Amino acid sequence: MRQLRYLPAVGATHGVEALSFAALRETDTDRRRTRLQRPDFHVLALITGGRGAHEADFRPYELCEGDVVWIRPGVVHRWSDVERVEGPLILFQPGFLPDPALEAVGASSPVCWHLPPDALALAEPAAGHLRREQHAAVRAPRLASSALLAHLLAALLLRVLPTTSPPASPDATGGRRLEVFHAYRTAVEEHFADWHHVSDYAHALGYDPRTLTRATRTATGTGAKTYLDQRILLEAKRLLAHTGLSVGGCAHRLGFRDAGNFTTFFRRQTGLTPTSWTATLHSGHPDSS
Repeated sequence: MRQLRYLPAVGATHGVEALSFAALRETDTDRRRTRLQRPDFHVLALITGGRGAHEADFRPYELCEGDVVWIRPGVVHRWSDVERVEGPLILFQPGFLPDPALEAVGASSPVCWHLPPDALALAEPAAGHLRREQHAAVRAPRLASSALLAHLLAALLLRVLPTTSPPASPDATGGRRLEVFHAYRTAVEEHFADWHHVSDYAHALGYDPRTLTRATRTATGTGAKTYLDQRILLEAKRLLAHTGLSVGGCAHRLGFRDAGNFTTFFRRQTGLTPTSWTATLHSGHPDSS
């Protein structure tokens, strides 16, 4: 599995780069796109034509016109078949968006969803505007503006998010909870292999555990403990499926005292032991938990 770092093209130094599926096919002549990869940046794709297939964290997705794909940093994915797919590909770094709440919304939205025709008709020019401004910034640095690019990216995301309408601005309480969740999510990404209790994060961030729970429930619909357990479980599945580590090796990597504790956690979350889950995955019938 390839670990992909954010390495934009020469001149594209503003935290965002606008490509296309056609450009991906042209530059990726050895079809590395079809192999498992794990980027440390966001990938946003808008399917404007054709049909294809994509896989993200053990789930296959059929792609067609009007689909949106949002790959978050750390997701294991591959473009299984995009030979006939058309549309823009937007790469951007974590923290580039002007409003951290947008990343929090993204964390609770699906990997792939479908836009109705009227929304797609508005999303395409929004993506085109961002692409033209980013290309202009590369060609003429005096025209470059990270703030402008960040706001155009935010506008595109607001246009394509899987809601019936762009999300309303939160009130003071809601905005504060989203800020707290963003801090919690960031800390979870940094420490989930070492800290398995919400109280660890509450102490480090200076909040009461109940504050983290309320903030996480506002942002994701689940409590702080459930969010943490799901993040640990996802990483466990990635390790079991893609690294060849033993159950004991996965337990050690994820901060469990021993393989038995890890197995108990995994079975409680999925109903299967790690060994059984891996066998099921390799048989072609992975669970959906």
